[in-house]
Amino acid sequence: MAKFETEKLRNLGIVGQGDAGKTSLVEAMLFNTGMTDRLGKVDDGSSNMDFEPEETKRKITITSKLHHCEWNGHELHIVDTPGYTNFLHDTRGCMRILGGVVLLVSAVDGVKAQTQTLWRWADEFEVPRIAFINKLDRERADYLKAVDDMESALGCRPVAVNMPIGQEADFKGVIDLIKMKARIFKFDEKGTYDETDIPAEHLAEAERLRVILMEACAESDDELMEKYLETEHLSEEEILLGLREGTLTGVFTPVFCGSATSNIGVRQLLDYIVVCMPSPIDKGVQYGTNPKTGDAAERRPDPKEPFSAMVFKTVSDPFTGKLSLFRVYSGTVKSDSTIFNPNKDCSERLGQILLPEGKKHKAVSEAVAGDIVAVAKLKETTTGDTLCDAAKPIIYECPVSMKPVISFALEPKSKGDEEKIFSGLTRLMEEDPALNILRDVETKEMIISGMGQVHVEVAIEKLKRKFGADVILKEPKVPYRETIKKTVEQAYRHKKQSGGKGQFADVTIKLKPLERGSGYEFVDKVVGGVIPRQFIPAVDKGIQESMRKGVLAGFPVQDFQITLFDGSHHSVDSSEMAFKIAGSMAFKKALEAASPVLLEPVMNMEITIPDDCVGDVIGDMNSRRGKVLGMDPQAGSQVVKALVPMSEVLKYAPELRSMTSDRGLFTMEFSHYEEVPSHLMAKLLESFKNEEE
Repeated sequence: MAKFETEKLRNLGIVGQGDAGKTSLVEAMLFNTGMTDRLGKVDDGSSNMDFEPEETKRKITITSKLHHCEWNGHELHIVDTPGYTNFLHDTRGCMRILGGVVLLVSAVDGVKAQTQTLWRWADEFEVPRIAFINKLDRERADYLKAVDDMESALGCRPVAVNMPIGQEADFKGVIDLIKMKARIFKFDEKGTYDETDIPAEHLAEAERLRVILMEACAESDDELMEKYLETEHLSEEEILLGLREGTLTGVFTPVFCGSATSNIGVRQLLDYIVVCMPSPIDKGVQYGTNPKTGDAAERRPDPKEPFSAMVFKTVSDPFTGKLSLFRVYSGTVKSDSTIFNPNKDCSERLGQILLPEGKKHKAVSEAVAGDIVAVAKLKETTTGDTLCDAAKPIIYECPVSMKPVISFALEPKSKGDEEKIFSGLTRLMEEDPALNILRDVETKEMIISGMGQVHVEVAIEKLKRKFGADVILKEPKVPYRETIKKTVEQAYRHKKQSGGKGQFADVTIKLKPLERGSGYEFVDKVVGGVIPRQFIPAVDKGIQESMRKGVLAGFPVQDFQITLFDGSHHSVDSSEMAFKIAGSMAFKKALEAASPVLLEPVMNMEITIPDDCVGDVIGDMNSRRGKVLGMDPQAGSQVVKALVPMSEVLKYAPELRSMTSDRGLFTMEFSHYEEVPSHLMAKLLESFKNEEE
């Protein structure tokens, strides 16, 4: 492939809700541009983009893939992104490096919740958009309803550039509203068509939509507006100029249409991608920070500028190792060169630069500003890092990654697999920052957290396939705590005489409850040397060891003060060990007498939901013993803030999805511990006892 100048590059994300046809559209683009010799299909497993076994099994895109093609003298870097809620975090990670987005909307399903989320992210990262109404040959397809859906659900201004000739079984082709020509397709999967005059029955509607298109294009530019007001007409070139300006500024969203699986309307879409979508030069200066001075820094999208890039994705493979994908923002980088990673403050040696082509890669000698490429086996670099020229360092801001919302405990199917499981999952975390793995020291469980049940299940399938480790998923244990409600004094004498040197220690302690969250305090009030100074730390140590396991259900004890104020010793038989045992036993006896209670972890939640779901979600939150703290309104939605016991929201992700028709999102983090209500405590203690038995 010829080397393209930066202004001839287009970095393009194909985004949309699950099952809108994104991968099918990418397959049709690759076929039409000659990158593949047949039209890949998701349904029969012949897709070039969805090649992971977990994807072919489920027939969905799980992780974003990259390919490239040439069209009308331009190079297109295409990112095919996931659309299902469990995997949208990957799409968000790619959004930062995209020049533009093609939003797919199903003519059958219209705009769903995931599309609204993607639209908000495109706003956040200021990514220009065009839309493609897909599946016009399917039953219940409705082009105008899909366009209306965009306006009402996304709050945008959709402007038709194409319109369909017929719908459902009668769908024959598309009308180009700029050229005012009809294209009647032959349905041979090659995208061949006959260009004709617009059929008489569609002419009035085409003329109506063309007037709307001209008005929108005129509004995007003062000179065009002046001409349109004088003549009520714009030439083809003027419409294209206004179309590009309107797209880049986001004044309106051009809408195209067709059928990706039948390869209808795809070449027309490619034509307008080249015209409407921005080049890296259009995106302008990139801003970052100089890591040495902390001052603002900037880079222009020019091959002659100092090199800078951002790693937006990592792919981990047990055979080829780690593959880092990055977008070059400025300068030029060559294979076998040394670059600098300012995030890790280290140099990295680049091997061969690779151009991603689905599951394959093509070696290239260099990459220039605007290119999206990959390199293998960078030692320190991870997703979100900046790569740059060591003499001119810069750090680009990395998008905030989404926090996991559901957790499971892992149990190995085979004994002794723990290390294999942990190392395999650590490798998977390199390529999927939304996965989280930790060993819970208290419950002694390995915990995996992700964006939903399917996300976690897919990670477990990959773990087995790539690293040969098989596990069982279980609900994680809730890390309860114990504390006390009453102050007590307790003496304990440890005396042991069985031949030889004996053991003697005598302590008197006061156990007193503290405020929630205070932890543990040890106060030494021994006077007169009744306990020698060298033995007092041993009493403290004995208590600290015993507080790891409370008397109610064996959970750690917290929020109390121990005052050691009396005791006695033996000049020969007293020892550190004896006082450690005495401290431990005195604490256990005091604990039993001090009205012990169970504490549960309470989570701080922020739940983003559509306005029409507020009542259901708040009612559900109350039924979970939650306390709603307030609501913040956003465009078309509300953010409900609440405190809720962890035990009540272990499986909240699928339940919120069900309540909101997959339109709700939430974040959750630990807030504090609270006493378990007495009527629930008895049930909990009974269940712990049954588990132990």
